[in-house]
Amino acid sequence: MKNKVKISFGSTALFDLSKKLLKSKTSSIFILVDSNTKKLCLSDFISQTKFTNYELIEMRAGEEFKNIKTCEMIWHKLTERGADRNSILINLGGGVVCDLGGFVACTFKRGIDFYNIPTTLLSMVDASVGGKTGIDLGSLKNQIGIFKEPKEVIIDSNWLKTLQQEEIRSGFAEMLKHGLIASASYWDKLKKINLLSISNLSRHILPSINIKKRIVLKDYKEKNLRKILNFGHTFGHAIESYFLEHKDKNRLLHGEAISIGMILEAYISTQVCGFPYEKALDIKNTFNKYFPKVMFKSEEKQSIISLLSHDKKNDHGKINFVLLEDISKPVIDVNAGERLLNDAFEFYER
Repeated sequence: MKNKVKISFGSTALFDLSKKLLKSKTSSIFILVDSNTKKLCLSDFISQTKFTNYELIEMRAGEEFKNIKTCEMIWHKLTERGADRNSILINLGGGVVCDLGGFVACTFKRGIDFYNIPTTLLSMVDASVGGKTGIDLGSLKNQIGIFKEPKEVIIDSNWLKTLQQEEIRSGFAEMLKHGLIASASYWDKLKKINLLSISNLSRHILPSINIKKRIVLKDYKEKNLRKILNFGHTFGHAIESYFLEHKDKNRLLHGEAISIGMILEAYISTQVCGFPYEKALDIKNTFNKYFPKVMFKSEEKQSIISLLSHDKKNDHGKINFVLLEDISKPVIDVNAGERLLNDAFEFYER
């Protein structure tokens, strides 16, 4: 990775940020929040950084607003308020705010610096490392984007106090994934956690970040090794997109969708890669311990399977999965037939 991102921890890093910016050539500070982080995080952020001169930009909260229309709104706000190439954008929020805010920053005037302050568990362990910025195209996840690292990421587990339990659970799914693809011992530690409390999870955040960081450092532009971070995401993104498309369905968070995806892809692994069936059952039982089961009608399964054709890992019209030969032994660019995809849903549901 050419530009190794600086990751700082704790509330003191926020005050250090303000001191750093005062000494820099920064012409103006813009803070991007959504309606949730404006209400739950902004006042604490300002009290810790001691910022007095800044411009606030607010976007609507939710994956459905991770689109070009929101970007246009922010670009206009930056323009109207006199942002220039020495302005900075601070993204205070979860994955949507950090992904979209990063994309806005690196396209505005061909690029201004930005800082990410992730406030959800998901954004801390997933969006904090890797330089992926971007937006959705309709209901299709992360189809438009740029690789660009923030100047700094500041992680403070105190933000987790603002989250509802389902948001904590959503981030935990990505932590479990890191164990499955890279560390059997980390997977074993996590699945022994019964209560997903901040005190139980805080000490496991840095190891999760470090797993992703090691992978990204070896393959920044996702040509080979980095693809393993997409275990569970081929099916997971298709499921998430389906739920975004159908407003009559209950909201499904990213971690909830990829938890289903990991169960489905664990089963496919047993049929294609020789992954032990009992370990696939263990993965299924582990995720079912934390996540409620979602039942799919036959036509919904077919719609989700159709959405697989839009996955970013696909090549020459083939749907490419990341599968497992064993815990911490992933395999990239594996194909699977449609019958096997339907069988995977049966495995999930029984």
